[in-house]
Amino acid sequence: MTVDGRLVRGERTRTAVLDQALRLATVNGLDGLSLSQLADALGVSKSGLFAHWRSKEALQLAVIDHARAQWTDEVIRPALAAPHGVRRLWALHDRRLAFYEARVLPGGCFFANAHFEFNARPGVLRDRLGAELADWMAFLTRLTDEAVAAGDLRTGAGVPFVVESLGVCAVMQAPALGPDVTFRHARLALLSHLRALATDPSILPELS
Repeated sequence: MTVDGRLVRGERTRTAVLDQALRLATVNGLDGLSLSQLADALGVSKSGLFAHWRSKEALQLAVIDHARAQWTDEVIRPALAAPHGVRRLWALHDRRLAFYEARVLPGGCFFANAHFEFNARPGVLRDRLGAELADWMAFLTRLTDEAVAAGDLRTGAGVPFVVESLGVCAVMQAPALGPDVTFRHARLALLSHLRALATDPSILPELS
């Protein structure tokens, strides 16, 4: 089968633009994105970008999709390689914090920033972000329920919200309080919580 070189180049361009847009959105806000801004940052023509997105809202929605794909690749898939049960739940938290620590995105967390930006602004973007959050919380709940079903946790009550709260708190506080102490405390806080609920705390890692 022959691969159309134009399609390959077009997809590469689209990915490069979305990578840059995602980085910019964590600094300037999702609403701060514009095709002109991206064209200037990438050194390409604005008219060329119109071939991929015909409006600012279309670009913003594409960035949300791109952010989800990145989160899946960088956080979720590596965590799912951990053993089933509470260790997988812990791995997800640890991998999330490692993603923040690596400063993959200069503004920390795309989704946390975008939720704060659009929480009070009804519309398509808030609806899409709300759906992403619902999916994420459902995933945390599923991992928690699996840990209970496996006999690793005596109860999972409130665990998904503890995990999410610690993640958001850590990435928001890190610029002001320092990443080293902030992410360390976020790890210790969840470990302490999970150990208190675990039927066998020894399967969880030790952190000093």
